[in-house]
Amino acid sequence: MTILLTGAAGFIGSHLTEQLLAVGHQVIGLDNFDDQYDPYRKYDNIHAFAEHPRFELIKGDIRDQALVSDLLKRHACDTVVHLAARTGVRTSVTEPARCLDVNVNGTLSLLEAMRVTNVGRLVMASSSSVYGNSNNVPFREDDSANQPLSPYAMSKRSGELLAYTYHHLYGFDIACLRFFTVYGPRQRPEMAISRFTEQLINEQPITLFGDGTTARNYTYIHDTVMGILRAIYCLSGYNLLNVGGPTSVTLHELVQLIERAVGHKATIDWQPAQPGDVVLTCADLSLAAERIGYRPTVSIDEGINRFVRWYKQDLAKNETHI
Repeated sequence: MTILLTGAAGFIGSHLTEQLLAVGHQVIGLDNFDDQYDPYRKYDNIHAFAEHPRFELIKGDIRDQALVSDLLKRHACDTVVHLAARTGVRTSVTEPARCLDVNVNGTLSLLEAMRVTNVGRLVMASSSSVYGNSNNVPFREDDSANQPLSPYAMSKRSGELLAYTYHHLYGFDIACLRFFTVYGPRQRPEMAISRFTEQLINEQPITLFGDGTTARNYTYIHDTVMGILRAIYCLSGYNLLNVGGPTSVTLHELVQLIERAVGHKATIDWQPAQPGDVVLTCADLSLAAERIGYRPTVSIDEGINRFVRWYKQDLAKNETHI
């Protein structure tokens, strides 16, 4: 299978590329190395497989429809995995136009490139943020998702609707995977688990927004990658599927888990809740289990321990190169 993977040098994309190469697929990676965080982190993400004979990296933008069409044709791609996005709820609140341009227009450009090149298989990243502050817990894929609380959430819901239209009109097989807060090695530096770990290791205060009772379903990167792989292999029709972790934990509980893994007690800097943040994310995974056999295996306790071990090793590695 030859797969065009957008966002290939990012956190999830780099882990997925490693797994796709390991099981024998060819990966054409597209990434624009934008400035949302240090682009050199992305180059470091792909360092281990950059010279792999079945991997090719193209620096480019998903909004460049001519480029995407050329890649699909030239490499005879049969499947697209679309992970590229302007990420983050809080970033989208301060830069809504940029978020919508990349996430909505970029997805439309990709779908159009697929249409004109007759590539009709797509797995794309959506987000648990589309549920907003749903009163139905756990969140099910057939719940209403028409009250997004941030431009990011709206952009992801728009992507799902665009995808459905292309499935309906042009017969695309599409799986939209609603990811629930993915974490693990290479996680983006502004994400809570990365930021808290760095602050605890450096014995700095941790900034918490709200009262600590907000809760998230955290998904370890290995489980997310396995969900994407299963979706690729089971791709048929149009599916919205939750890809989440085994359980949800509060912000208080998360900090306690990181404290134990790092070995330091946190000093908390409490701040008001942030616009766009939801109170709870909680995934009903029964449909994903039924449709693609998805079942997460890494508990939040084990995942945090793995992440902190990696973070310390990565920190030591970087210090030896200074």
